[in-house]
Amino acid sequence: MENMKRVLSYTRRAIDDYGMIEEGDKIAVGVSAGKDSLTLLCAMAALRRFYPKKFELIAITVDMGFEGMDFTPIKALCDELDVPYHIVPTEISKIIFDVRKEANPCSLCAKMRRGALHTAAKELGCTSVALGHHYDDVVETFMLNLFFEGRLGCFSPVTYLSRVDIKLIRPMIYMPEKDVKEFVKKNPMPVITSPCPADKNTQREEMKQLLHTLEKDNRGLKYRIFGAITRGEIDGFRDTGRMEGIKQYSEAQEENNPTEGKNNETE
Repeated sequence: MENMKRVLSYTRRAIDDYGMIEEGDKIAVGVSAGKDSLTLLCAMAALRRFYPKKFELIAITVDMGFEGMDFTPIKALCDELDVPYHIVPTEISKIIFDVRKEANPCSLCAKMRRGALHTAAKELGCTSVALGHHYDDVVETFMLNLFFEGRLGCFSPVTYLSRVDIKLIRPMIYMPEKDVKEFVKKNPMPVITSPCPADKNTQREEMKQLLHTLEKDNRGLKYRIFGAITRGEIDGFRDTGRMEGIKQYSEAQEENNPTEGKNNETE
């Protein structure tokens, strides 16, 4: 796969810096069928071949219950990568949109999806769940917490869930979203567009666009915010001295794609 070396560079650095993998781990990649989770799946499958701490890998998709969803292409990719694939059927969409008729469904939906994913991973004997949150997600989440909750907070690189005795890891926290898009562009992935009626109509999407606008006039803004998160040791992040490479590549990308904007954003 093209650009895999760059993807592995980001993911392995994060895994090493935060001790995300232990010898003998069985890791479930949460595959939503979006670009981020599919990139993570490919990265973890490649890393499995040479990482010094041996680990098993499976993929899990939580089927929200939307009509017409076909995960056959995801199954085919998993077969190609030699990764066992599991689909967890749920009625989350029906509960949220038909029964409860939630006006702001995202929080409850995320909670229910996480619960289904964690339970399935535990039942399948996994020790860890890997999620596809990337560098831009870190910055956006921090800013969302600041703007809408008035607090300094983010998700953590590594989280231990005592209720299910499973560790959550986020190996792509150093990887800018532009690299994810480039990887998917170079290596066509079976990305499935979300049928959720709330998709692209969220506070997160608004924050993404706000940061994009601010970044155009304040080059390196997201890099500085990420740096503040690590230096402030927010929710388990710490300054590991890895940011200069991200900064240099981000600046190179901006120079090569100075007009990239909202119309080019893809999920």
